[in-house]
Formats: sequence, C-alpha cells, structure tokens
Amino acid sequence: MNITSKGTALITGASAGIGAVYADRLARRGYDLILVARDKTRLAVLAQRLKSATGRSVETVAADLGDKTDLARVEAILRANARIMLLVNNAGVAATAPLLNADIEKMDDMIRLNVGALTRLTYAAVPGFVARGGGTIINIASIVAITPETLNGVYGASKAFVLALSHSLHHELADKGVRVQVVLPGATATGLWDRAGKPLHELPTAIVMSADDMVDAALAGLDQGEVVTIPSLVNKSDWDRYEAARRAMFGKLSSAIPAPRYNVS
Repeated sequence: MNITSKGTALITGASAGIGAVYADRLARRGYDLILVARDKTRLAVLAQRLKSATGRSVETVAADLGDKTDLARVEAILRANARIMLLVNNAGVAATAPLLNADIEKMDDMIRLNVGALTRLTYAAVPGFVARGGGTIINIASIVAITPETLNGVYGASKAFVLALSHSLHHELADKGVRVQVVLPGATATGLWDRAGKPLHELPTAIVMSADDMVDAALAGLDQGEVVTIPSLVNKSDWDRYEAARRAMFGKLSSAIPAPRYNVS
C-alpha cells in the first residue's frame, strides 16, 4: 500500500478493541501511527501487523495513562512531535455497578483516566495543532453521556464531560483549522464489558455493535463533517432536535430575576 502520508495519528487505548481498529483504519488512510497502551506485547504484535499490511511507520508507547509519570511522557510526545495531526482519545474504563455498590477508589481511578488524562492529552496537542493551522481530535465518549441512568452514574458523568469538552473545543477551535469530533458508541463488542463487571455475553446481541462497524461508522461521520457522531442512531434529525432544544435555552439560563414559577418576591 503506497499512500502519501497524512502525518501521524496518536491513538490511546490502542492495543485492542476500538483503539486497534482505529489504528488499522487510519494507517490504511495514510497516517503513520503512535500507539499508546499498557500492554507492551500486544502493542508490538499490532504494530508489526500494521507495518506489514500498510507500509506505514508505527511507533509504540507502553504507558498507563492513569499514572502521572506515564501520562506526562505521552503529553511530551504530543507537544514535541510536529508531525502529529490527529489525536484519538480512546483510552478509558467503564463501570456497571449502581453508585451505592460502587468502589469509590475505582470511581476515582475512572475519573482520572476518562476525564483527567483525556483533558491533559487534548491540551498537550491543541497548541501545536493551532500553530500548524490544522489537526483533528477524536474523543471517544459513550451514549451514557446523554443517558446517564443507563449504567454507573460516575461513568456516565465522565462521558458527559467528554461530550461537553468536545462541544467547547469545537466552538473555540473551528475557526483555527482544528476539527473536533466526539463519538458516542452504544454497546460495543470489546473487552471493556468484562473489565467493567458485566460479561459481554449477558447483553442482548441486538444492541451490541462490532468494534469494526463502530469505527467505520465513526470515521464516516468524521468524513461527513459531524461534530457529534452516534453510530447506532438511525435518524440524525433526532440528534438535531436534541441539540436545537439545548441551544434554544442559551439566552434564557442566566437572569437577575428568578423565574416567576418560584414565587420569589
């Protein structure tokens, strides 16, 4: 495969599942790769496969983004490597237990990864993208960002943060040549479910999308210029109405006078 390089894409959580599919698809689109994940052995196997299949340059970085030192190493790469033109913030963990049954230490770790690491990597990449006049950030959120009642509330809140941050980044960066897309997958067939305490085989097959189909749909949404992509949503008009209702309230949310229904004299 001989495609002119589009620059380098850095992908977190890249050793398996959604991240590994992004690595494959982006390499085939002409990106060189920097793959970040904890599992050094899996990374090496994937890197060798992609090099052989696509002829692209593939570097690996074994790092635990929940660890401050490892996270700082990846931030430094994003700040220093001027060839990086695309960041896929995919690394994350989920939880399925109700809040009252959840381990607060695990919830704190989840916030550190899903919110903290994603934010720090984004802000490491953005100044370079702006200086170079272009770049793309793909943030992997979840449908629980807008359906927080579905699973663990802290998990939903962490993904709502990703959605809100992505909206804000798009607002700030669109006129600077930087693209922002946030992807809200539904249930996807990856190892995330087993790690979250709910084996994948317990989910109805009708609601579970393959990681390949999910990423292909997400990249199609990127090609179509979507800021928010929900791979399972049939009618985009449903999301458009949701967004229109949210935006319609913008000028009504702050006032010196309480709303009349509160009967505050």
